[in-house]
Amino acid sequence: MKDFKAFLTRGNVIDLAVGIVIGTAFGAIINSFVKDIIMPPIGLLLGNVDFANLFVLLKEGATTGHYASLADAQTAGAVSINYGQFITTIISFIIIAAVIFFAIVRPIARAQAKKAVPAAPAAPTTKECPHCFTSIPIKATRCPNCTSELK
Repeated sequence: MKDFKAFLTRGNVIDLAVGIVIGTAFGAIINSFVKDIIMPPIGLLLGNVDFANLFVLLKEGATTGHYASLADAQTAGAVSINYGQFITTIISFIIIAAVIFFAIVRPIARAQAKKAVPAAPAAPTTKECPHCFTSIPIKATRCPNCTSELK
């Protein structure tokens, strides 16, 4: 029990839990935004299409005939492919991905790029002999190749 309590009170677990709760709430906001604000004008532009009621009937339910809405088909027990809801879900995903990218990922990357100060060039460890042009250690007072004295 003591180990379990230590696991739960770790910062990472608490951060993860908070992130999931906030993510769920954010997802609900975006889903409402797409369903209630984005999709109606798109449906209007496409000739009064209600995406929530776009479906393909695979098998009729208890009551047969034409179903005016997806809710009617589901109430009757019909089997359907609900591609209108799938389109709405895809648009929600694209909006969530865009918001996360432009509001979180991009600003964090820019902030990290500003913080990352380029490393100062390393001090040279070698120099060139002015007589034989060989690379030698910087502290050398005599060239090991031509034995010239260096100043």
